[in-house]
Amino acid sequence: MTTPDPAPTTADESVLGDDAARAAVGRVRTEIGKAVVGQDAAITGLLIALLARGHVLVEGVPGVAKTLLVRAFSRALGLETKRVQFTPDLMPGDVSGSLIYDARSGEFEFREGPVFTHILLADEINRTPPKTQAALLEAMEERQVSTDGVTRPLPDPFLVAATQNPIEHEGTYTLPEAQLDRFLLKLIVDMPARDAEVTVLRRHADGFSPRDLDEAGVQTVVTAADLRAAQAAVRDVTATDDVLGYIVDLAQATRQSPSVQLGASPRAATALLATAKAWAWLGGSPAITPDHVQTMLLPTWRHRLRLRPDAELEGVSVEALLQSILQQTRVPL
Repeated sequence: MTTPDPAPTTADESVLGDDAARAAVGRVRTEIGKAVVGQDAAITGLLIALLARGHVLVEGVPGVAKTLLVRAFSRALGLETKRVQFTPDLMPGDVSGSLIYDARSGEFEFREGPVFTHILLADEINRTPPKTQAALLEAMEERQVSTDGVTRPLPDPFLVAATQNPIEHEGTYTLPEAQLDRFLLKLIVDMPARDAEVTVLRRHADGFSPRDLDEAGVQTVVTAADLRAAQAAVRDVTATDDVLGYIVDLAQATRQSPSVQLGASPRAATALLATAKAWAWLGGSPAITPDHVQTMLLPTWRHRLRLRPDAELEGVSVEALLQSILQQTRVPL
């Protein structure tokens, strides 16, 4: 996934047009770059998830700035962020909240969990058992928490950014399909290129501390009005019937593949539509094209497909399969 050039910066406005809203998003990218180097695709993915009102699974080996990326992202947006370190002994109530008995009033009162925030950083989400992982299902899909028959809405916007390590399996729990399907995107944070890593070392040599975003100069550069305007503009991006049919054809191709045990669901198709619209808007396009769909296919679907065991034994990968489907599916003119 490549990164579109940000629109030129314009003055803040209480009611933003498309150009001003796009410029505000561009400023967020610039601020994150003050703390994170060489991860443009991951930064763009976070922005797309925010614009499309979705959640993100961030995967990468330790030390590639996954947590720093999310912290800088939330700082640039000026949104409240809470971090939960997922561990084997974490309970569902530790995430969503629980009823606490108040001896003074003689009644039970609900104590909000860390999920009641704008951006929830679920660090190493695969280190907690499925029971606790499931505590996020309602929050991610319905943006609410139900306890003892009472439904409590979550703040708006609400985004879960969960991290996991792809190579360490001891003491981890595989995320179930129902959980994975709640993530709009799965972003891979790779090792930086040589020049980017030299820049990282130069910053540290000059005294940069990843624990202090103030020292890094990361500032809040957008308002709630900016975010609402950008999200509304993304919803207004159009799609022709031919492009919608192209998305459906891609989804059906995954279901018909002999290598696939679980193909792309209708929810996966709507997710691809949403991310393609956000990508199109970032590039200044009023409508999505097959190119937008193709660009967003891999990060939107790579975590939603399950291969057959025999295909995995033969060395088939989800990424290679999706690339093959792209090549074989007819592209509308």
